[in-house]
Amino acid sequence: MSEEIVILGKKYSSKDRVRADRTDKLYEDIPEGETLLKIEDLNVTYRTDNSTTVAVDNISFDIKKGELLSIVGPSGCGKSTILRCIGGLLQPTSGKITIGDKECTTAGSDRGMVFQDFALFPWRSVRRNIEFGLEIAGVPKEERRERSTRYLKAMGLEEYADHRIHELSGGMKQRVGIARAMIMHPAVILMDEPFGALDAQTRNILQHSLVEVLKNSHRTIIFVTHSVDEAIYLSDRILVLSKRPATIHNILEVPGERPRERAAPEYAELRRKILDYLESQNTIF
Repeated sequence: MSEEIVILGKKYSSKDRVRADRTDKLYEDIPEGETLLKIEDLNVTYRTDNSTTVAVDNISFDIKKGELLSIVGPSGCGKSTILRCIGGLLQPTSGKITIGDKECTTAGSDRGMVFQDFALFPWRSVRRNIEFGLEIAGVPKEERRERSTRYLKAMGLEEYADHRIHELSGGMKQRVGIARAMIMHPAVILMDEPFGALDAQTRNILQHSLVEVLKNSHRTIIFVTHSVDEAIYLSDRILVLSKRPATIHNILEVPGERPRERAAPEYAELRRKILDYLESQNTIF
């Protein structure tokens, strides 16, 4: 018989609890393609003694379960600010962010983050970096190893499992960061310009690796990028922001299934449409 747990007067069976490493299971009742995450009237305003700066101006949009939504816009317009609000790393001035029927007011294991600057632990091996979240969640050692082995293979890192972080290239470090986020099975993965610091060839390789991972797992991803080509190659939809204070200029569907041909003529008009708008916002790429 399973143990009964009482929290604030409500009874839960231990078999009903969702482990911190599988928060995607909290939203299994939401079908693919339906709204998973909703942002309503999000506003971020910075105030000092002498000035008030509106960074994000009452924006609203939703993210569908199983989609990759890219956010593009002028440099400094608030793309990363929005992502940090969703991740619970920054408290918005006003507005509401919900996953399913749960309001997000702080950071939580249902949202995983991949940073541009890797944010890895140099004293841990590649495998132990990937396993870090599982370790904190109390996942047994045997299961941690089995799951990390799968993600090492998926990201092409098998032979580097026992290497230290300083022994890796920038592209390999970012593969570790992506594997560390995905292994936790969060409901939503937030990627803040994850390939922005990489050279063009490595960037293309990692974009392809991400597409391959998405083929085998229906992940929900919000992806911030400065690259329109990257957004078209990866995304189901692209959210285009204005210059600061950020407002939504457009949300565009990207036709065709992944993987896509980068130079395909059918994407030329979409690329031109986005670039023309960004250039009108005095954006320099």
